[in-house]
Amino acid sequence: MPSAKLRHLAFTARDARKLAHFYRDQFDMRIFHQDPDGSHFLTDGYINLAIIQQALDGDVPTGFNHFGFHVDDVEACSANLVDAGLPQPAPRHTTRPFAEYRAIDPEGNWFDLSAHGYLPPSEAH
Repeated sequence: MPSAKLRHLAFTARDARKLAHFYRDQFDMRIFHQDPDGSHFLTDGYINLAIIQQALDGDVPTGFNHFGFHVDDVEACSANLVDAGLPQPAPRHTTRPFAEYRAIDPEGNWFDLSAHGYLPPSEAH
């Protein structure tokens, strides 16, 4: 099985727009998507950075949230995770065009799995 590629990091922020503009302005990242909830998605052309807008009624703290792997075969990767004693990755129920599945590592850290990648489908490679 080919190696997975780490392509996505996500942080939850109190002010996603302000933080996204910081990374855009300071590191010349490109904002390529914005959700209606204010979440912003940036890229340097290889690694994507999701800045998730913290919900006032949510219980997700600010800071690091999850990372994501671009894999050739989500089903094979999922089977390997289950064989290793981890829960079956769950489909991501979202309108975002990124990351088809959410999984968890042995320490409880969330990560996403995607076969199509983390840029909008029109830009995926």
